[in-house]
Amino acid sequence: MHEYRVLDSEIIHRGWCYDLTAETVAMPGGGTARREFLDHVGAVVTVPVDEQGRVGLIRQYRVPPKELMWEFPAGLRDIAGEDPAVAARRELAEEVDLHAAELVKLGEYYTTPGISNERLHYYLATGLTPVPEADRHERTDEETHIELVWWDLDKALDAVADGEIRNGVCALALSLARLHLERR
Repeated sequence: MHEYRVLDSEIIHRGWCYDLTAETVAMPGGGTARREFLDHVGAVVTVPVDEQGRVGLIRQYRVPPKELMWEFPAGLRDIAGEDPAVAARRELAEEVDLHAAELVKLGEYYTTPGISNERLHYYLATGLTPVPEADRHERTDEETHIELVWWDLDKALDAVADGEIRNGVCALALSLARLHLERR
């Protein structure tokens, strides 16, 4: 088995949640290749499920695709050393004003491993209660108009197949939630 050793690494650009990094890597046969990628802080995604088994989706504007997209409460792991489960609880409270009595890890996956090392930790949140009004996070920028909408899980999965839900992270989260709920 060939050892893909990093021979050289440089940060080309520093961003707010990632760096653009270029690395030269030893390839099979004695050659090398330079690859640029996003060195990302990582993120969490939380699938809130209510007492009726519905999933809570939000609609949020995303600058790169220039679209309002259906997705789940999610956020960056931008606090050094923060446990992913703590980050998931924090994002659930900040984005949709909910606490979860139970948080179950659904897995962790790379979003686009050909161009980024961004790894997302997926969680299912149940036993939901509202965050008291006085403790709610003040949302700004893209988060200002976030609204939580409860969807039947089958309807949400159909929306993925029909192209209404076009966020790949959301599509995977729905599939992971379905698998977990079916196995219970």
